[in-house]
Amino acid sequence: MNILLQCPFALSGCLLASSPPPSRVFSVVLNLWSPCCVPAFLLLVIGLVYSELMNSDIPRGVTNRRKLHLVHGLSVGIAVVGRILHRMGICHQVSFIRWFIACFLTGLNPLPAGLRVKDLKFSEVPVRVYEPTTVCNGLRRGLVYFHGGGWVLGSIDSVDEVCRHVAKESDTTVVSVGYRLAPEHRYPAQLDDCEAATCHFLSVAEAEFRVDSRRVAVGGDSTGANLAAALCQRLARREDGHLPFPCAQDVLEGNHVPTELRPRYKKWLSPSNLPPECLARGFCEHPVPEYDGEVYHAIKAGLEPEVSPLLEDDAVIEKTPPTFILTCEYDVLRDDGILYRKRLLDLKKDVTWRHVTDGFHGMINYFNQGWLTFPCALQLVDSVAEYVKTL
Repeated sequence: MNILLQCPFALSGCLLASSPPPSRVFSVVLNLWSPCCVPAFLLLVIGLVYSELMNSDIPRGVTNRRKLHLVHGLSVGIAVVGRILHRMGICHQVSFIRWFIACFLTGLNPLPAGLRVKDLKFSEVPVRVYEPTTVCNGLRRGLVYFHGGGWVLGSIDSVDEVCRHVAKESDTTVVSVGYRLAPEHRYPAQLDDCEAATCHFLSVAEAEFRVDSRRVAVGGDSTGANLAAALCQRLARREDGHLPFPCAQDVLEGNHVPTELRPRYKKWLSPSNLPPECLARGFCEHPVPEYDGEVYHAIKAGLEPEVSPLLEDDAVIEKTPPTFILTCEYDVLRDDGILYRKRLLDLKKDVTWRHVTDGFHGMINYFNQGWLTFPCALQLVDSVAEYVKTL
């Protein structure tokens, strides 16, 4: 499952590495601030969040619009508080967002019957392995899963419910990879970790986990989908023959493509390549910005195919495995996933496409999360499980 989502933050790693834990920061802040400062701080945050909510528009086609509006407000509030603390030199914004999500938005439910879970390390990369305990005649299939989060956020815990569901519903051994995050670790550290963990699993799949190494897929949501696509292309270029190649890849919610490259790859990225129904809500062609050599040299490392798999050469894509692509109607990256599908189809590749008509980007994070749960997330995860069963 691959999705390409560029990192939403451009932050330096040194401050993040040296910042104290947010939990300790808050105890210090509350002790130091006067009774007047705390209400002022809260009023500032509430005002900024309220302003954002009043100016935001939730598409009418999304189910549970009020809940999504509330979730949007919560996300804005977290980002605002983190930004204020960052500007005050108290705590890095990313550190605060990670801490808040881990403490308040990520809950681990009791392990369901029929599933065994282990926290391990594959080539020094943290992984969580989900193994069905049901009797299996022969070897099982496997799925190596990479979480999303813009290469900055997300963790093994954040996709725990998704991996549990896929493992149990499809009777598949799932390996969730806890790759290193930016900005502490610059790209391609994330892709390197995914490659190391995947290759390790392929090498021990049968002996240690009774998994058929020829029936192992790689996938992920959001940035995790991008990593899965980029990994398949990297392995296709390498082709050393020592390990089995992933049998499939999953792409959830689209692949982001830098705007600067669109004129060059017009034949791949033209809106005319989209199905008519994708243009039903309206489309306007934006003027092509003038070339800026300074900007290009500043970001050219991020324009490589390993960052934007949709821009890889035909010769490499032709060697990649069959693909499952899942897109969401209300996803800013929807079109990129559909264009990636067309590239694969034009090269006679085997593609399975599912489209969630009331879905939005990141909805997989709201699967089985109590009051934060969205029904469309179940539809998404079930689609993944159904596809995995076909491997």
